Parts: sequence; structure tokens; C-alpha cells
Amino acid sequence: MSKLLDSERLENENASEEIKTVAISEENAEKSVDVDADESINVETPVESVAESSVEQISEIEAPAEAPVPQETLPEEKPEVPDEEDQELTVEPEADEPSELNTVDLNEIEELDKSQLVEQLAEAVQQDITNAIKNKIEALKQAFYKLKKIETDEAQEAFIAEGGRAEDFKAAVDVIEERLKDLLVVFREKKATLIAKADKIKEDNLVQKKAIIEKLKNLIESKDDFYKVYNEFRKLQQHWKEIKQVPQVAVNELWKDYQHYSEKFYDLLKINNEMRDYDFKKNMELKQGLIDSVEKLDSEKDVISAFYQLQKFHQEWREIGPVAKELREDIWAKFKKASSVINKKHQDHFESLRALEQRNLEEKTAICEEMEAIDYSKLTTFKEWDEQNKRVLELQEKWKTIGFAPKKNNVKIFERFRKACDVFFQNKSTFYKGIKETMDTNLEKKKALCEQAEALKDSQDWKETSDKMIALQKEWKTVGPVSRKFSDAVWKRFISACDYFFEQKGVHFSSQKSEEVENLKKKKEIIKTINEIDLDLSANDAVSQIRELMSEWNKIGFVPFREKDKIYKEYRAAVDKHFDRLKIDESERRLQSFKSNLNDISSGEKSKNKLLSEREKLMRTYERLKNDIQTYENNIGFLSISSKGGGGLVKEMNRKIDSLKEELNLIVKKIEVIDENFEK
Repeated sequence: MSKLLDSERLENENASEEIKTVAISEENAEKSVDVDADESINVETPVESVAESSVEQISEIEAPAEAPVPQETLPEEKPEVPDEEDQELTVEPEADEPSELNTVDLNEIEELDKSQLVEQLAEAVQQDITNAIKNKIEALKQAFYKLKKIETDEAQEAFIAEGGRAEDFKAAVDVIEERLKDLLVVFREKKATLIAKADKIKEDNLVQKKAIIEKLKNLIESKDDFYKVYNEFRKLQQHWKEIKQVPQVAVNELWKDYQHYSEKFYDLLKINNEMRDYDFKKNMELKQGLIDSVEKLDSEKDVISAFYQLQKFHQEWREIGPVAKELREDIWAKFKKASSVINKKHQDHFESLRALEQRNLEEKTAICEEMEAIDYSKLTTFKEWDEQNKRVLELQEKWKTIGFAPKKNNVKIFERFRKACDVFFQNKSTFYKGIKETMDTNLEKKKALCEQAEALKDSQDWKETSDKMIALQKEWKTVGPVSRKFSDAVWKRFISACDYFFEQKGVHFSSQKSEEVENLKKKKEIIKTINEIDLDLSANDAVSQIRELMSEWNKIGFVPFREKDKIYKEYRAAVDKHFDRLKIDESERRLQSFKSNLNDISSGEKSKNKLLSEREKLMRTYERLKNDIQTYENNIGFLSISSKGGGGLVKEMNRKIDSLKEELNLIVKKIEVIDENFEK
């Protein structure tokens, strides 16, 4: 019980409690048994009656500095208890019931005859037993036997006067008296039942008081907070007072035990009071430290962090015990004032956030309105759809940059935006599906153009064939788009035929410098050497030899323009053949080619500037690829897979995303190669 109080009930709630100093008053200890002449009444007032001293109201519960030790003077000898047959019932008088001395009007009773007396006694027996009823029944009985004696005496005198002897006189049977006796038997039985019930209550009270004494024992040994223990002690005191009579034989011993443990508890009170002042001083230092900490929070830039730190300080404040009474209001006022500054900042912060959320809602609403205002009837070409698609993607990116809307609107505005996006992409999907037949027709037209170009590519009638080829190219432009899965293949077929013709024409009409011709021979020799690499070489040796030849290739200058692409294709084919055999993937091949080219750059003049320029170009490509990947991933989120054809579009986009990611990884590796060259 080192802790005096639970501080949670002090300044924050300014709870007030009363401490009552208990003193046992000898004058208030009533120990009396009222026994009348004929039948006895055992009216027991507990000797443990307690008088409470005046109380002082304070803002926090304190134990008294020195609790008085209760004193009790016990009776030296117990009152004599009559036999059960004659023991009178203990009756609590009604509030408006007259005292026992004035309960019965004797003059009225004396005026009644025997029959009237018995009638009134019959009425009294039917009523609840009280001291007044008991006295009335006793008075009626005595009045009856008084009249009975008078009648008997008169009858005896008349018997003697008639010559009879006194010893031979025998009173006649009185029917009224027999009824009286029957009524008294009923009364005694009724009284005996009530006495038994009262005895049972006394036994129950005894059990309760013994339980209270056991609880007092446990309280003295308790390690709980003293505030809690003291309140429990006061409750036990009050409960003890509320319990009434107990069996007379247990009164003295019961009270001695109660007094003994009460005194031991007050001894603990005295010890606890000495510890209180030390606790008050220590608690004052801790609370002043908390006030200093809260005041420092005013300089904290992070308002949210300051607010949560304040909550922690408040929790610590509640866990700290009380301070001296005269300092409580002042120390709490300081803490509250410092806290209000942080709370005000926190409130202002969230008010500004609410204003920002409202602006965000307005911006998002404007985006939704723009999406909903798209006139799909005017989007009739791929170009128009592509431009509108770019605008939708821009709006999606803008949406991402806008913060949250108010909580009650945030989900609704997002659902509105998503719905508008779904409508757009559904219409776009419908448009592409609707022109599938047109694309198929365009594909047939382009295949026909490919066949015409392929028929002309070997012609040596340079002028006429050139005009025809140019005409075919112009016609190609007038044909609409074809399906994406055929687009690249048919285009390559057409452009290959055209390129072949114009390359042959270039070879025929171009004069090449001797150096370019010599370079062409050197590169052909390198291609031949690559093709002749021993297939039995180990993978590492083969790759090493190929890299050396690639390095030599890069050192060779330009070749005649008409031969440039052709010789390069042969070179790539020769290299790829070995790379395929050695199972080197495309990315690795391109990386090896890049490393070879990079060696030329790094060994030439102004190599550092060239490397920087190449790195910047790669970084731009990296950012572009990254944005393209993000765009495709966003588009997937707005596609409805459940719609017809939606799954195919998702697969196509996933394929493109994977391809872009592979390209992105290759760019990263190229940048790392450049960085390694810088470190050399």
C-alpha cells in the first residue's frame, strides 16, 4: 500500500471525497435488556454502534494524519436471558407509535366487561405483533382476570352465606375464560414463530459480521493501492453498522475481534500518512517535469507527433499520484494551459486538412465531369481515339496527384471516376471490335501490295520500277490499319521488298571509296571467321573469341552505304548462330554488342563526354520505358475482363508490359556498364 491514491481521480475530474474519522463512543454503546414483570422483551442494541466525526471535503482523498483508536467498554457480565417460553419478542416500534407507557388506556379497559375484553383481545391477536399490541393484550388479560377474581370472590361469599364451607367452594366453568385462553394460546404461538424468525435473522447477521472481520484481516495484509483499501474499509464499517442484532452470546467476542482489527488498520493509516508527504513531493517533481515537456512540444514542427506525445504525457500524468492539497489546482491549471496550446494546433491542423480535402473533392469532381462529357459519337477514327485515350491517361495521372477527398465523399467520388473510365474503355473496345472487318479487308489490300512489290524488287529497269515502287508506297499509306498481330509482319514484308530494290539501285549507281570497299572486305572476313569458329570449343572460350571478333568489327570504319544493312545482317546472323548454340538470350547478346561498341567510345577522343552523352540517352530511354509500363498497368486496371474480348486485351497488355520490363532491365545493365567504365 505504498501508493496513497489513484491519481486518475484527482485534478482531471477534481473529484472530492470525504474521509471520516471513526470513533467508538461509549455513550452510544447501548447494552440493555428490557424485561417486564410477567413476560420479558430482549431489545438488543448492538454494542458496536459507531459515531462518525465531522468531515473535511478535499479535492483528493487523503488518509487522516493520525486516526483515533476506537475504544469500547464491553459489559462485564451478560444480561440474563429468559427461557424461550417466556422470552419476549424484540420489536422495533413504528415511527408514529406511542411509547409503551402510554400505549394502553387503562381507564377504557376498566369500563369493559369480560365479553368486551375478550372481543378486543381477539381483535388484537389478529394484528401484527408490536410492543403496543403486546401491552394491550397484557392489559386486557389482567383486566379480565381482575373481573374474574371479583366474580369468583362474590360467588364464594354467596356460597358461604348459604351455609357452605369455603374449602368446598368450586368455581363454575367460565366459557368466556376458555375462549380467552384459546386466544392467548394463538398469540403465544404467533409470538413463538416471530421469535424463531428473529433468531434466524440474528444467526444470519452473525455470519455476515464474521465475514466482515475476515475481510478486515485481508485488508490489513493487502498490497493494493491504499485509496482502494481505505474505501473498502469504510464500506465494511458501513456494512457493519447496517447489520442489526446478533445472538446475545456472541456479542462480546464478536466486538472484541472487530475492535482488534479496526485498531490494526488505523495503525497502518498512521504509517501511510508519513509516506504521503514524501509521495506528494516526488509527484510534484514528476508533474512539473511533464509540464516542461508539454511546453517544449510547442516548438515541435510535426503537429501530429506533438499531439500523440501529448496523449502520452497525459497518460503519465494520470499514472502519477497526487500532490499537496494547496498545490493541486495550480499545478493542474499549468498542465491544462500547456496542453491547450498543443490541442489548438492539432485542431487547426485538421481544419486545414479538411479545407484541403474539400479542394481535392472539387478537383476530382471536375475530372469526373470532363470524363462524363466525352462525346463518343465524334470519335470515329483511330487517331481521334488515340488522342482521347492520351487525354484520359493524363486525367488518370492527374487524379493520382490529388490527395484524399473528405471521408464521406472519398469512396463515392472514386467510384464515379472509375465508372467514367470504364465507360470510356468499353466504348473504345466496342470501336475496335466494330472495325475488325475493315481491318481484314485492309490486310488483303496490303498483302496484294506486298506481292506487287516483291514482283518488282529484282527489276533492273531502275527508272520505271522506281516510279512504280513509289506509287505502291503512296497507295500503302491510303490503306487503313490492319490487326495488330498482322501489322508488323505485313509491313516488314512490304518494306523488305522496297528496300531490296532501292539497295540494288544504290549499289548500281553509287561509287564507293576504296576505304569503304576495303572495310567491307574486312567485315566479310570477320563474318567468315565467326562462321568458322570451332564448335567443339568450350562455351567460355567460344564467347571470348566471339567478343574479340566483335571488338574488331567495331574498330572497322564505314562500308558502302548500299551494303551497310546487308553486311550487318550477315554479321548479326553469324553472331546469333553461335549465341543460339550457346543459349545466350537476346538481352545478353545486345548487352555484349553494347559493350563492344562502348569499348570504341571509351578509347577514342573525348571518351568521357561520349560516355556521359550515351548515359543520358539511356536514362531518358529508362524514364520513357518506366512511364510506358506504368501507363499499361493503369490501363489494365480500367479494363473489364468480364466484357467480351476484355481478357484478350489484358493478355496483350501483359505481354507488352513483360517486353518493356525486359527492355528496362537491359537499359539498367547498360547504364551499369557505363558506370563501370567511369570507375576504371
